[in-house]
Amino acid sequence: MTQERSPQSAATPAQPARSAPSSGATLDRQDSRVSVGQGGVRGAVGDFGRRVRSGDLGPLPVVVGLVIIAVIFQALNPVFLTSTNLVNLLYDSAAVGTISLGIVLVLILGEIDLSVGSLSGLSSAFLGVLWVNQGWPVVLAIGAAMLSGAVIGLLYGIVFTRFGMPSFVVTLAGLLAFLGLQLQLLGSQGSINLPYGTALVTFGQQQFLPPVVAYVFAVVAAGVVFLTGLLNTRERRKANLSYTSTQVLVLRAVALLVLFLLAAWYLNRDNGVPWMFMLFVIAVVVANYALTRTSWGRHMFAVGGSVEAARRAGINVKRVYLSAFVLTGLLAATGGVLSAARLASSSQSAGTGDVNLNAIAAAVIGGTSLFGGRGSAYSALLGILVIQSISNGLTLLNLSSAPRFMITGGVLALAVLIDSLARRSRVSHGRA
Repeated sequence: MTQERSPQSAATPAQPARSAPSSGATLDRQDSRVSVGQGGVRGAVGDFGRRVRSGDLGPLPVVVGLVIIAVIFQALNPVFLTSTNLVNLLYDSAAVGTISLGIVLVLILGEIDLSVGSLSGLSSAFLGVLWVNQGWPVVLAIGAAMLSGAVIGLLYGIVFTRFGMPSFVVTLAGLLAFLGLQLQLLGSQGSINLPYGTALVTFGQQQFLPPVVAYVFAVVAAGVVFLTGLLNTRERRKANLSYTSTQVLVLRAVALLVLFLLAAWYLNRDNGVPWMFMLFVIAVVVANYALTRTSWGRHMFAVGGSVEAARRAGINVKRVYLSAFVLTGLLAATGGVLSAARLASSSQSAGTGDVNLNAIAAAVIGGTSLFGGRGSAYSALLGILVIQSISNGLTLLNLSSAPRFMITGGVLALAVLIDSLARRSRVSHGRA
């Protein structure tokens, strides 16, 4: 995926070098600071315009795309934006979204995992065989299924770092091998029905946040956004860098609070927010914290930006790659378990079809760069909402899979084009 990428963890070099940016964008230079804190809302608007012109688009294209998709499908079928349909849309987004979150991690490193669909199907098969056929306790069966993905991810990482086999090749081989193992496990039976009414199946089909809990989550989410922004502002102010004013932080938090409360209220008109989708959102938030607030996350972006620069900075490149592949495998297996819970079965078709492509497409459409070094855990959330909205809208129109594939492919191509143009703009502004 990236050029001149060497996975070997060589010795520390003789001369130091700067590490790559930790969040996909360089910090402001001392001679080009713009104190947003002094400009208030007007300064924030101006800063936003400058970032857009320099190619730092953030989630703007995805948000605009979601609005356009909602308007079009609502005009074609008034059922699209009903609370009942949106609840189902969120339910269907959780499993593939969890898989896509793992894809975000390897894409940040400039690598790829083409086998996440097969890994999810294999974990689904492990769950059915161990729980139903072998009589294991459901908790142990789930743990074994998820562990299988982590072990396979570790295997990928070892092959990649020790032997230098491209991730494209090693995971493509895994796609075929583990698909075969999935078919072998299920055998002539083809599928295993999970016991209906059990806690796992109920979680995947019928468990929703109580209305009060949904509102509490909305308030907490807005509060966390405000506190995180406040802490970031204080850190940047101490470092004499540009920062966002408290006024802007408050306005942003209030806007998000209103949005989250309205979303919770509207979904509560039906069954409410699915717990399975909430689990996916929590995973995204945890991953975002790890990527943006820990040394591991900074090392991830550094390696994705430049392997050699990261190695010269003293980063254990091999360990970073291993951790990313392990987490990707673990999240793929978790997505398989969630999918089995949603469908109440483990079948030979699990993880096949468009699962693999949708997981990868969601990460890219959400804003994670194919070139490495840039991305966000929220890419998985935004991207899967785009893909699932397209799929859901076309299903309501009684259209076949053909237009869905073509439209999703077009959206993916547009996302990559925007990423390429933004990257070119950042290069021209000296920020890549």
